[in-house]
Amino acid sequence: MSTQSGSRVPALTGVRTLAALAVCLTHAAFWTGHYTEDYVGRLLSRFEIGVALFFVLSGYLLFAPWVRALHDARSDRPAAYPPLRRYAWHRVRRIVPAYWITVIAVYVIYLFRADTSDFGQGWSGLARNLTFTQVYGVGHLHTGLTQMWSMTSEVAYYVALPAVAWLIAAVACRGLWRPDVLLVWLGLLLLISPIWTMLVHGIDGVDLTARMWPPAFASWFVGGMILAVLARLIRRWPAAPSLAVAAVAFLATGGAVAGEPTIVPNDAGAAVVKHTLYLVVAIALVAPLAIGDGGVWSRLCGSRPMVWFGEISYEFFLVHVMVLEFVMPLLGYEIFTGSTLAAFAVTTVISIPVAWVLHRITAPLWRTSPALSVGTRG
Repeated sequence: MSTQSGSRVPALTGVRTLAALAVCLTHAAFWTGHYTEDYVGRLLSRFEIGVALFFVLSGYLLFAPWVRALHDARSDRPAAYPPLRRYAWHRVRRIVPAYWITVIAVYVIYLFRADTSDFGQGWSGLARNLTFTQVYGVGHLHTGLTQMWSMTSEVAYYVALPAVAWLIAAVACRGLWRPDVLLVWLGLLLLISPIWTMLVHGIDGVDLTARMWPPAFASWFVGGMILAVLARLIRRWPAAPSLAVAAVAFLATGGAVAGEPTIVPNDAGAAVVKHTLYLVVAIALVAPLAIGDGGVWSRLCGSRPMVWFGEISYEFFLVHVMVLEFVMPLLGYEIFTGSTLAAFAVTTVISIPVAWVLHRITAPLWRTSPALSVGTRG
């Protein structure tokens, strides 16, 4: 995991472990019927915040080379922006092979396993899932792959980043180190998500799935981009107060103000509050690792077990829902019954070796350039 200076920061890999486990925990809570309309039920649903953490990391890591190019530019040495072809090729190699293998494997599994839903079936469903278009319209999220809705936002960000970064760096900043201009433009981009959320909630006839389209989550990526700029301006971000802010903000998400236990609440205001709190939590967790010495927090996230798991966190994310589908009957649980902790623990234990194998299969495809192979989830 590279910083803006190009040196490796193991803690930024290790923190992915928390993100992946949080997502697994929230899915275990849903499968076992603990997304209830009380504080505990809402809080269990909020562990989906792992997705926001992944997105903030993406924004930080992938925008950092653009910030570095501006910071290092001189009057006699123009900014050296990341080569588009190289960037695109590494994004494809890092993300697509493991994703495609998982999607195809799940479809093959369901050729022999009964599926009570009609969603995502057939060749059209397979095409949708392979092309990251399954959230555009109802009925394309296949069983065992429902978590992949977030990949559509991930890939949309990959596609948009070079154009957005070039407009900000080359046009708005004119190739010069202007952190004030950077922060103003990024601050404006932060408004995309709340504006989009208010619009799609408030206009009659808008497809309900629009609430989960990429613009709804753009602010999480932009938050990471802002962090990449701040990393050039701030020498130290103390971990203790930052983690305290993260804890308070996360606990606040369990309140009714953040809406019901679902990805996007039905009330637009609640959805904006919830997504904003997620952004606060994610930045508060990542900033001490990206800026200065995070102390105990940095050492914990940079520990060998955390970094090892973080390296396979993307693959873990890909496979854990399908594993959970098998774990429920294995534990004798009907859908929406059982112990959340038991389902989470067994799913984690089984998913780890599966993710490791998938990682080993696909790693040779993208590890040729470590500095560019740091993906959003890997």
